[in-house]
Amino acid sequence: MKGIILAGGSGTRLYPTTLVTSKQLLPVFDKPMIYYPLSVLMLAGIKNILIITTEKDMPDFQKLLGNGERFGINLSYKPQTKPNGLAEAFIIGSDFIGDDCVTLILGDNIFFGPRFSGTLKYRTKFIEKHGGACIFSYPVKQPERFGIVEFDENGIISIEEKPAVPKSNYAVTGLYMYDNSVVGYAKALEPSARGELEITDINNIYLKNKKLSMEKLGRGFSWLDTGTHHSLLQAGQYVQTIEENQGIKMACLEEIAFRMKFLSRNKILNNIKDVKNNDYYDYIRNLVK
Repeated sequence: MKGIILAGGSGTRLYPTTLVTSKQLLPVFDKPMIYYPLSVLMLAGIKNILIITTEKDMPDFQKLLGNGERFGINLSYKPQTKPNGLAEAFIIGSDFIGDDCVTLILGDNIFFGPRFSGTLKYRTKFIEKHGGACIFSYPVKQPERFGIVEFDENGIISIEEKPAVPKSNYAVTGLYMYDNSVVGYAKALEPSARGELEITDINNIYLKNKKLSMEKLGRGFSWLDTGTHHSLLQAGQYVQTIEENQGIKMACLEEIAFRMKFLSRNKILNNIKDVKNNDYYDYIRNLVK
């Protein structure tokens, strides 16, 4: 399984803060936004990851994350010239994906909840062994604003984008897992009425072929979208509350690398030895020691 983070777009809803930097490089409390989706892929055990962003912002991502060696992973980068839809990620990343399965996560989505790493690993191994696709859904208050999945005890019935009359309150989140067929499906897609290659069309192909499953993220779990000033502030306050109440760090990539055995204790300590008087890195030192 390989991973793709889609971190493109111009972030116009967050102007003027995004006039000089990518939305996914803005801070969510104590770390850049890109750390959160990157942590999800690492928790799934995925070490080969492609970041798709704009040509203008790519140098900043490379400066922040490098080739991923600092976190025990392999990072590569590709540009998206303009936002042509989420499904374009599989066309841009086709050479990177090769013959493997792939997990796509949006760069402005934050996931946090119990047993999440185990769920991700299970779904990853299932798709690698049996094929198909998996979407992750979450209950929302205003389902008419989201892509909504209709389902019963036998599985998924339909997926509808921003329905006027929603058939459930479960939204499709920005996390998707696919077998290798997704590359061919994406290349054969026709643009939608708004001129984009829609991820919903991909999901409906898998649904038609009876190859689409769903993981419900329910009570006790949090899914946050950071696409507006209000939601960005809310996400930062949420992370602050969790971290200060529980004494942990959300999306701490060095901690995940240590717990997943991507990096040794000595390697992590050596990587951060020159950073002093910083709560984030002091947390890592105390953790690995």
